[in-house]
Amino acid sequence: MPYKGAFTILVNEHESGRRLDVIIASHISDCSRSFSASLIQKGEILVQGEVKKPGYRVKTGDNISINIPAPEPVLSEPEPGDIDILYEDKHIIVINKEPGLVVHPAPGHNKGTLVNRLLYHCPELEGIGGKLRPGIVHRLDKDTSGTIVAAKNDAAHINLAAQFESRKIKKLYLALVYGVVKSESGSISLPIGRHPSDRKKMSSVSRKSRSAETFWKVIERFNWATLLELDLKTGRTHQIRVHCAAINHPVLGDPVYGGKKAAKKLPTSVPRQMLHAWRLEFAHPVTGEAMSFESPIPPDMGELIEALRRNTQSLKMVK
Repeated sequence: MPYKGAFTILVNEHESGRRLDVIIASHISDCSRSFSASLIQKGEILVQGEVKKPGYRVKTGDNISINIPAPEPVLSEPEPGDIDILYEDKHIIVINKEPGLVVHPAPGHNKGTLVNRLLYHCPELEGIGGKLRPGIVHRLDKDTSGTIVAAKNDAAHINLAAQFESRKIKKLYLALVYGVVKSESGSISLPIGRHPSDRKKMSSVSRKSRSAETFWKVIERFNWATLLELDLKTGRTHQIRVHCAAINHPVLGDPVYGGKKAAKKLPTSVPRQMLHAWRLEFAHPVTGEAMSFESPIPPDMGELIEALRRNTQSLKMVK
């Protein structure tokens, strides 16, 4: 089936009773269920000429009309800027994002983003994946550094989005958290949704939340801080920051979830939230080859780790 244009599907008896979004995804090559659901919600997919919900159970003989529009033109302007490229081919580009760089345009950040730089480096990205996030399949917070992948065409974008949705992509992070974590490893299973009173925050106590799971293990302990490796099994907004704060070990320097206040107890300054997207593993969207990329710890985080080591050693000597 084409990625753009209009066509129809006639439901057969073997498909009867299945969800509409599942049927659509099965008929369109490299289409994720979330993408098909978004088309249904936008009214681009009709059953017998009527709008249905993604969970509608189709019936034998249902005529499903589908329109996949071409991507809208992006509003972002190409801008020159440094990009630390870990890998690039004609389908994808993998980047080591610097801390402080906004990934995609948003109100108040229409310029100076990673998307602006990508459009300058890869003009063919324009329009892929929507008008505000061309090629961007996932995101990192402004002050989170590390590995991020972008698609360079529609097919790669749809395939990578499906891998993220089905949790086939492995994401490992490194975080400096406040306090000495006593156990060697563990997991945090707390649902995440919008904070009940502060809409800019996420919370593990929310009226409308989604399941979230984070596995962690200790890499190194210091006085008043611990370096953790974190493995995300889900990809909720602010997941690591919310989960670490929920177990009273907020990410150091986090201005939203308590890490900035905790960092004041350390013997050295903390310039930002100490969270780094260390490793990303996925299947190449076209060849299927298993790929793994690592971003080195950025200088500011590395300097803080060294300062914590020195402080820990000096305290041991005093004792």
